[in-house]
Amino acid sequence: MSGNGKPKFAMYWAASCGGCEIAVLNIHEKILDVDANFEVVFWPVAMDAKYKDVEAMEDGSILLTLFNGAIRNDENEHIAKLLRKKSKLLVAFGSCANEGCMPALANLSNIQEIVDTAFSTPSTDNPQNIRPNTKFSVPEGELHIPTLYPVVRTLDQVVPVDYYMPGCPPESHQIAAVIDLVIQVLQGKAELPPAGSVIGVGNSTVCDECTRKRNEKKIKKFERIQHIMIDPELCILEQGVLCSGPATRSGCSALCPKAGSPCIGCYGPAEGAEDYGSRLMTAVASVVDSNDPAEIEKIFEGIPDPAGQFYRFNLAGSLLRFSKPAWKG
Repeated sequence: MSGNGKPKFAMYWAASCGGCEIAVLNIHEKILDVDANFEVVFWPVAMDAKYKDVEAMEDGSILLTLFNGAIRNDENEHIAKLLRKKSKLLVAFGSCANEGCMPALANLSNIQEIVDTAFSTPSTDNPQNIRPNTKFSVPEGELHIPTLYPVVRTLDQVVPVDYYMPGCPPESHQIAAVIDLVIQVLQGKAELPPAGSVIGVGNSTVCDECTRKRNEKKIKKFERIQHIMIDPELCILEQGVLCSGPATRSGCSALCPKAGSPCIGCYGPAEGAEDYGSRLMTAVASVVDSNDPAEIEKIFEGIPDPAGQFYRFNLAGSLLRFSKPAWKG
């Protein structure tokens, strides 16, 4: 508890885009409930706080920490371990912390390839091929930037996690519901779910939330969505556009299919799926309408960037995790 009697709240942004932070702020007036029921002691994107302030806190003194972002460098790992030590409840918040999300697609490349892509490809205006200095001396001492790790890891691959809240980002109404639950727990009106639970989501798939008409799926050719006119009522996968709904956990109310766009899998693996990509590949393979190996191969050639399609959000949390070149650094 803080001096004003409120339990302490923290939020941290590691390797991610910042969308999870925006999603929290997007809960509108519910954010006032956070302020009314918690003392926000650490939230770098919203307030001025130093790492040394957290280091000075008693272990376990923060009631709830929402940790978004994957573990990409030594700074991310240091703060993950620090907040684990200081927090009673640590939530892997958002796809990056849960599964690695987009940053983990870098696990297909080694560090040199990543740096070259960032500073030397044709789309980069860097005629002198300048690279960042990892260390720089100033009168006050030596400055340094965080050291990249060979591969991106999920939060629970670094520290124990109490709860998981997936989504890229989690839907704001789901965040508000979780905050309501925690407040009710503080008021003695509810109990927390079992440790290790996935919270703020459904226990089925996006297909079960989708209202589009479904028939027996038979696919002879995969299409890119920009090349066809999508039927507004028919299952998108039946129209030959790869939709990740069969493998993706419910909880978003099938927002993308409702808007005429395929599910891309941002809510992560459905309940019971050990490997998201394998589940999705199985679902897709089951609807390909051919028994001829050559034709099947041609049909699957219509899927651009298979690794990005099947492991867009999940590579770090999958059974594969990384490629051999990435692991060798």
